[in-house]
Amino acid sequence: MAEEVKTTCFEGNGVKRFQVFLQLSEEHKVLLPCLLHNILPEEFKRIGLDKSSLDVLGVGSGGGEMDVQILTLLQSTFPAVPITTDIVEGSAELTDNFKALLAKTTNLQKIPFAWHLMTSQNYEKQSKAKGDMKKFDFIHMIQMIYYVDDFGDTIKFYHSLLKNNGMLMIVIDSTHSGWDILWKTYKKELAVDVITECRASAEVIACLKNQGLKYEEHVIPNPFDITECFDPRSKTGGLLLHFFTLKANFHQSFTPEIRAGILDLLRSKCSTEKDGKVIFNNNVSCILVYA
Repeated sequence: MAEEVKTTCFEGNGVKRFQVFLQLSEEHKVLLPCLLHNILPEEFKRIGLDKSSLDVLGVGSGGGEMDVQILTLLQSTFPAVPITTDIVEGSAELTDNFKALLAKTTNLQKIPFAWHLMTSQNYEKQSKAKGDMKKFDFIHMIQMIYYVDDFGDTIKFYHSLLKNNGMLMIVIDSTHSGWDILWKTYKKELAVDVITECRASAEVIACLKNQGLKYEEHVIPNPFDITECFDPRSKTGGLLLHFFTLKANFHQSFTPEIRAGILDLLRSKCSTEKDGKVIFNNNVSCILVYA
């Protein structure tokens, strides 16, 4: 249980901070059109060609907002092909949110779901212990590669689960995005608990090259307004700062000098100012890794 607590930060207030980030950044609303219209349609046609069934694995799927849209696209691409879905998610609260969302998504009612309420590392351990590992046509890891101890081993493991013509999709913050700059500048202060290594698209791509894997990267711009972070009276700004730093209370977790440095960095190098607003560089990379 100790490992679960250490590696899962999306319970209670953690979920609330995450939802504030999603609301302000509209990350899902920005990602989904790019994925559903520009990236995945042709890939799904290739993956599902001549398949009698399709198996999908979501790793770190959270509340399932992205999953239901992706599964809907896959189902509409191959309406007569049975689909199964496995979900690996360490947060009980987000898993419950996912199940509630599914209950309202009528077109997915016939898809069987296997729920693995555990971290990615524990799923890997259990799968290897069983020896008979299930293979998948499509695996996605959306904004979760930060939370594993050894992301190279993680990528290698999930890539090994791909079936013929299968694909692994990794969504991660782009190199030189605001997140990348913030966490690499203040690595000593930030990468100490849930996330212990600073990772962005460049680290993932270097790993893929090292493993000799074929990949393709799509960068998706997603700037958003973080002006409220600079108003100490703003509850929303405080929650967003907590999410940026993964600290329970931004204003109490750092010395005045570190707080001032983080705020200055967020304003100057992680963002641009326009019409009196601070616009954060929230660029995201969608990396497709082929079997």
